[in-house]
Amino acid sequence: MSTLLVIAKEPRPGRVKTRLTPPFTPREAALLAEAALVDTLRTVAATPASRHVLVLDGAPGRWLPPGFDVVPQCAGGLDERLAAAFAGCEGPTLLIGMDTPQVTPELLTVDFADCDAYFGPAEDGGFWALGLAGPDPELLRGVPMSMPHTGAVQRDRLTAAGLRVRELPALRDVDTAADAEAVAAAAPGGRFAAELARLRAVNHR
Repeated sequence: MSTLLVIAKEPRPGRVKTRLTPPFTPREAALLAEAALVDTLRTVAATPASRHVLVLDGAPGRWLPPGFDVVPQCAGGLDERLAAAFAGCEGPTLLIGMDTPQVTPELLTVDFADCDAYFGPAEDGGFWALGLAGPDPELLRGVPMSMPHTGAVQRDRLTAAGLRVRELPALRDVDTAADAEAVAAAAPGGRFAAELARLRAVNHR
């Protein structure tokens, strides 16, 4: 594959994972966001690709591993930011977010030989992954984001364009405390699960 993209926010208190508060404080929510980002970037780094790119809102920190090109997110809604991320790529490209730390290199190792697009639905109605053999930003512009029907609209956009779409397994995004528990259970060996366990222990002392 040519390019693996991760779109993410700098894990700063009050700017990320606000639906985790309560029960977590803004600082704790940011620590969980950082842990999710660390797991995601490690997985992406372990997945073969010509380029590994972090499309970032904010500044990189110690959590960024080597081997990534860092590009800033553009202004505008999420659809515009995703579209701009694809616009900067050539050849087969797969984009994911920072909200699925349970993702594995096996899930991200995709082959476009007999399809034009990959679509990874999220359990909340959105999507966690989108792959395009030929990156076309117009496939994303105007898609309503962060809605229960976002995934359905995005998938319909792909099929309406005549693309052959292959589905990836559905994954659960980390938005709420219940999501965090479920995702940590799905990936118990990751940094995210360890950080959640640490915070649980601190808060129950």
